[in-house]
Amino acid sequence: MPTSVLLIDDHDLIRQGLRRAFERSDDFSVLGEASSLGQGEQLVARHDPQVVVIDVRLPDGSGLDLVRKMRQHKQQLGIVVLTMYAGDEQLFAALDAGASAFVPKDAPADDVVAAARHAAVSPRSFTAPDLAEAMQRRLRPTGPQLSPREREVLELLSEGLGVAPIARKLYISESTAKTHISKIYEKLGAANRAQAIMNALRAGLIKGTSQHV
Repeated sequence: MPTSVLLIDDHDLIRQGLRRAFERSDDFSVLGEASSLGQGEQLVARHDPQVVVIDVRLPDGSGLDLVRKMRQHKQQLGIVVLTMYAGDEQLFAALDAGASAFVPKDAPADDVVAAARHAAVSPRSFTAPDLAEAMQRRLRPTGPQLSPREREVLELLSEGLGVAPIARKLYISESTAKTHISKIYEKLGAANRAQAIMNALRAGLIKGTSQHV
């Protein structure tokens, strides 16, 4: 019998793409789709799927809250967590919540299907891209871990550039630039640009110049 899957994501295109990927595989059957935590929880209770694929960010809360609840009551349920922000913090949050697998949203849909196969067979064994390296970073922390793009944004922030100039310089949208800046503030424990720059200087992420004041 095919492994039953439930998809929980608020983006129609992502759900449709995942449904097509799972339907191409003879070993899976998609039971249903949900676009919110509330709908997802109802469908899990109604259909009792073998695997749930769930986004972290949903309109009515964090998908990880439902992951914890599902894991508490369904030890053999396979749970694949999807996220737009695939950093170490998100990876370990999914692990701590009880997920079986963690996949970034920019990964091919076939990677999600492969993660679901793992989740179905070993629901309590966690897998994720870059897991070994993330574990090493956790065991031997070397300060805030910024992605290459976040380092570029931080450098431009330190040069005094605002959101719009950073977006133009890096050929990204202003919304994306704001997201990067928000993540930088979070990782550096800063509330504003000045604090972020000071904390980055202390951590050795940027070098001091006259423009950093």
